[in-house]
Amino acid sequence: MKEYLAGELRELENQKLYKHERIIESPQASEIIVNGNKVLNFCANNYLGMSSHPALIKAAHSAIDSRGYGLSSVRFICGTQDIHKELEAKMSDFLGMDDTILFSSCFDANGAVFEPLFTTEDAIITDALNHASIIDGVRLSKAQRWVYKHSDMRDVEEEDHTTGKLAKGLERCLIEANEKGCRFKVIVTDGVFSMDGDIADLVGITKLADKYDALVLVDDSHSTGFIGKTGRGTHEHCNVKVDIITTTFGKALGGASGGCISGHKEIIDYLRNKARPYLFSNTVPPAVVGATIKTLDILTISTELRDRLELNTKRFRKEMTEAGFDIIKGVHPITPIMFGKYPNCSQLAVDFANKMLNEGIYVIPFSFPVVPRGRDRIRTQISASHTDEHLTKAINAFIKIGKELKII
Repeated sequence: MKEYLAGELRELENQKLYKHERIIESPQASEIIVNGNKVLNFCANNYLGMSSHPALIKAAHSAIDSRGYGLSSVRFICGTQDIHKELEAKMSDFLGMDDTILFSSCFDANGAVFEPLFTTEDAIITDALNHASIIDGVRLSKAQRWVYKHSDMRDVEEEDHTTGKLAKGLERCLIEANEKGCRFKVIVTDGVFSMDGDIADLVGITKLADKYDALVLVDDSHSTGFIGKTGRGTHEHCNVKVDIITTTFGKALGGASGGCISGHKEIIDYLRNKARPYLFSNTVPPAVVGATIKTLDILTISTELRDRLELNTKRFRKEMTEAGFDIIKGVHPITPIMFGKYPNCSQLAVDFANKMLNEGIYVIPFSFPVVPRGRDRIRTQISASHTDEHLTKAINAFIKIGKELKII
């Protein structure tokens, strides 16, 4: 096996697809230390700049002092503290849902939600570009499955030009699920798709869900805290109601770890009794719980951080587009700089990112299998903690390297 894996690793290196990890020698922030040098970080999920926020660090210390380091238990044995219930209540109120159940990550939450709720009698209908955690969670269920073409609401079955395969629209999938007599149907989508930064058509999805009596589940990991007028997420942004939300505390809400499922009380109660990652995994540690509670308190009082993030995002997208870069349009802080139309796009993206690091800008290239072949990119991510000076430096560096590599 070692010889086989060594050969596979060499092939990844030859294809320029091996993922080398850069080492950060400082706390996560808009300014970080890499190889002893201070650089600007433009590829973290630290959307609101909370990862090293003094108030969160203080809250984490306070939780450790008052509730300890860890629980050494799962929730139903002796792992539920008062602060866990407090966080669940605050999260439910923040998202506008009945109840919430905590997990060690949103990956675990997505791994927990499908298997207990949906059986061979039911239908799971999922967007083709949903996150890997949703794909893996769906695989754990014995429910019947349909995959609809990304953000396609239509009653169609036609060739997908990106894959060359037949693809169905969401309504076509719902019709087929009805024709098969499925008991429960659930439409599953990312709220924001992490590679392109596009927002799901929740208006179209919820209209079809009402028409065909289906539930709607949204993974809002790249939304909670900053998308929507008050940062509640994509359901607020689209002004719709959904049945289940899964999300993370590891991005905008502090950036450490942890996640949850929020939804109807009956669903959450059932998952407390049946969800395997909940029943057989240790409790979320007090430091994460305490800091996440503090994050929600800050975001409930004021929208200052999400407002600043919105302004930063608009400026960066506008000036990068005007400079001539190929950028996927949108409003999200995820701003992908695309390289697919250039020869040797994978190597070009790697070279571009390395040169950016020499300019003091930390960005990472994304290539297959994280994105489809020919869709190589540098996925920049804007933060509320980026200053005007940070944005100016990054944009100028992009323009300098873009001209040097004849991208613009």
